[in-house]
Parts: sequence; C-alpha cells; structure tokens
Amino acid sequence: MKKIITILAVCILSVVVLFQVLRKEDIPLAELKTKYCNSSSQFMEIDGLNVHYRIEGQGRPLVLIHGTGSCLQTWDGWIDSLKGDFKVIRLDMPGFGITGPRADKDYSIHQYVSFLHKFLTKLDIDTCSIAGNSLGGEIVWSYAAAYPANVSNLILIDPAGFYLKGGQSAFSVFSLAKYKWLAAVIGQLDTKILVNRTLNDVYFDDSKITEAKRIMYHDMSLRAGNRQAFTDRVQQIDKEQKPNLAPITARTLLMWGREDQLLSIILASNFRAIKNIKEIDYDKVGHSPQEEIPQRSVLDAIKFLHQNH
Repeated sequence: MKKIITILAVCILSVVVLFQVLRKEDIPLAELKTKYCNSSSQFMEIDGLNVHYRIEGQGRPLVLIHGTGSCLQTWDGWIDSLKGDFKVIRLDMPGFGITGPRADKDYSIHQYVSFLHKFLTKLDIDTCSIAGNSLGGEIVWSYAAAYPANVSNLILIDPAGFYLKGGQSAFSVFSLAKYKWLAAVIGQLDTKILVNRTLNDVYFDDSKITEAKRIMYHDMSLRAGNRQAFTDRVQQIDKEQKPNLAPITARTLLMWGREDQLLSIILASNFRAIKNIKEIDYDKVGHSPQEEIPQRSVLDAIKFLHQNH
C-alpha cells in the first residue's frame, strides 16, 4: 500500500512540475502592438473592445474576416493585389489578434454578426463586398443572411457553419478544447506545440509555412485572454440554430481547398443552396487558400468581383 501511495505521489508531483515547466505568461499588449501594428493600423471602441483594424487602398469597400485563432494578417498575401481597385478593410475579430477577448465570453455567431454590423455602421459602410475564411466564412454568410441588402458580393473560403461528425482528429486543438478541464489547462500553457500542429493541419504544403508566420500565430495566441477566448469559442461551435441560406441574395464565390483537414470539401454541398453561387476548388491546397496560394486565389477573387460589379 505504501508503495502505491509513493508511486501516486511521484506521478502527481511530476504532473505539477511539468505544468510549471510548460506554463507560459501572456505577452504584454504594448509589445504586440509594437511588433504587429503598422501605419495602417487603427482602433475603434465597440462593445468595450479596442478593435484593431486596417483600411488600405481606394475604391469599392471589400471587408475581409479571418478565422478561429487567426488575425487580420491572414490576408497579407491578398492586399497588394486588391488595394489598387478596392478599399480593403480587415480587422482582428473579438477573441483574437490584437483586439482580444470579450468580457462576456460570448463568441456565438449571432454576437459576431451583431459586432460586424456595429463595426460597418461606425465606418458608414451600408453596402460592401465581404469575404471570410473558416469561422470568418460562417460570420460573413450569416451576416449576408441577416442583412442581405448590405452585401453585394460574398466570398466564402472553406467556410465553417456545417460539420462532419468525427471530422477532426481527436488530438487536434479544436477537439481537445471542447473538454472544459483541458481548456482550462490550455489557457495556461505555452501554445507553441498546438500552434505548430494547427498550422500543419491548415496547410497542405507545410513547406509554405514560414518561421515568421509560426512566430506570429504563437505571439497572437499569447495576447492576454486569447487562449481562454479560443477555448470559449471552440466550446460554442455548432451550438446555435443555423440561419437559413435562402435570404442570401449576394452573388457568391465559394473557394475550397480539396485537402482541407479541418473542414472537408464534402461540406461544400451545403452552400449550393445559395441561389447565385460559383465554386472553385483547389487541388493540393488545405484550409486557407488565401495564405497557401495567395496569388492564385486573389486573382480568382478579383475576377469574380470585377465580373459582378
């Protein structure tokens, strides 16, 4: 009996020591702003948040919305090609990037749609084209369903909103974060391993993931409150009643990487309920074509937007 107690004590002590070794403090917000904000960065107060956003270029407004665990930099590969013809607006959504977490921990799609409407209203934008990847895709198609008159063109890039049962690895960060006790642990630990694993899942061709990109996503995850916000969002995934796609009147482009490991291309069939939709699939591309093949995907987006002006 004494031997069993000793073994248990050693195991518990080992777990405690390991937790302390892997524990990671937040990166100060001022340090992140210095590193990741630039001359285009602006801030706007909405719902008690100091929202980080950028406006680049001139022309018709085009709004870009990133996905879970991401930030406005996910669109860097598109900006130079877009800003000659469009007024490009991108932002760090609540729970992510420099903007950081909501005090009420509400990361429902309903709340994101309400937030986006407030943001666009403050910018005096009543009609725009809008694009979103992953969670951002779900936000923008939900926004287009709620405010059909406000969206002229809709670009969905591997959009969330529909899911396959058991479609993700049991060891992905999205699966692990669904367990509240594990989520609490994740909220304290260094996210480097999880960030790297997630990036490897997002990209089909891992050689395209630069060290600078790995560092940026790791840094953003360590913004105060973002680790907790990530797990709070994951636990709210697929918990809401889905809006009806039928109200969407915007001309729509659906882009999907055929090797998406997070949201299978099989799910694309759900979006064919949108009346005016065109689909482009990319071979040997993963979950975020705007990052993995930015030049090719942005040219497809520009062609679509010009055809539908």
